Amino acid sequence: MTKITATTTIEPSYKHYPAKKLSIIAAPFSGGQSKLGVEKGPTFMLKHGLQHQLTNLGWTTQVQHPFSQEDYSTRVKSDTKDMLAHIKRPQLVGEAAQLVYGAVQEALSHNEFPLTLGGDHSIAMGTVSATVEKYPDVGVLWIDAHADINTLDSTDSGNLHGCPVSFLMGLNKTGKLECPPSLQWVPANLKPEKIVYIGLRDIDATEKEILKEQGINAFSMYHVDKFGINKVIEMALMLLHPETAGVGPIMCSYDVDALDPLFVPATGTPVRGGLTLREGLFLVERLAETGDLVGLDIVEVNPDLAAHDVHVSDTIAASCAIARCALGETLL
Repeated sequence: MTKITATTTIEPSYKHYPAKKLSIIAAPFSGGQSKLGVEKGPTFMLKHGLQHQLTNLGWTTQVQHPFSQEDYSTRVKSDTKDMLAHIKRPQLVGEAAQLVYGAVQEALSHNEFPLTLGGDHSIAMGTVSATVEKYPDVGVLWIDAHADINTLDSTDSGNLHGCPVSFLMGLNKTGKLECPPSLQWVPANLKPEKIVYIGLRDIDATEKEILKEQGINAFSMYHVDKFGINKVIEMALMLLHPETAGVGPIMCSYDVDALDPLFVPATGTPVRGGLTLREGLFLVERLAETGDLVGLDIVEVNPDLAAHDVHVSDTIAASCAIARCALGETLL
């Protein structure tokens, strides 16, 4: 039996990436929602020194830019005809997510860990789809205040950053609104039993119905308060890989609004009562300990929504810390 002492640190490991090669995929896209500025998230995180920080953790890093921030920012502002009924910018969302999908595919084909920096959460249609193709038994941890599982029919806002999970699971193949051609490429390869939510606290009534109908496992902030973050993570891993006692590839799609806005004020849809910064960092530290982490998204960082510079620096610092803790940084 391993002797545990007060100074024992379980070293993070990456059994799927023994060479420790990493591809930072910049996805500066804001078209999945209505607040400009979220496209600046990748630039701010990289300017904060994220690539250098990850290199210092032993990773060989490169940065991919699957599309131009300037090009898509211009199109988001100008293309007012990109609508399907009340659904906003389906063409742009489909294009951007597919480019991200290709970038993640490329990284995975070279055995490089894909770290995707958003951008809004609609880009996860690309990141998750590509990861499931590479690792068919991967379990997805969706860390978010919101379920993001509205369908084309159920979404009131028409913002597609609230719908990526429904596309990933193929829930828009039937319904009153037909899936737009620009999003028909999504392979819909995510099974309901292969996604678990952590941090939910702002869920639409229709989303609650979908979660129940699909039998999707979800841990709200109630569960975090009741059981503690470590127990929630352990239960989530067991649910994702029940036949192997929680062992198996894990992808984490992390919306920074899962954290309480006290720690990440510069995000588009903040909701009070979220994860503390330590809970949010422990979550990815714990995933790093498993050795099974195969991909990470960090999304919904919006510097333009900060009330002042401190809010920007706090949000960027927390977002970069999430990446570092997922990729090997420890306290001791």
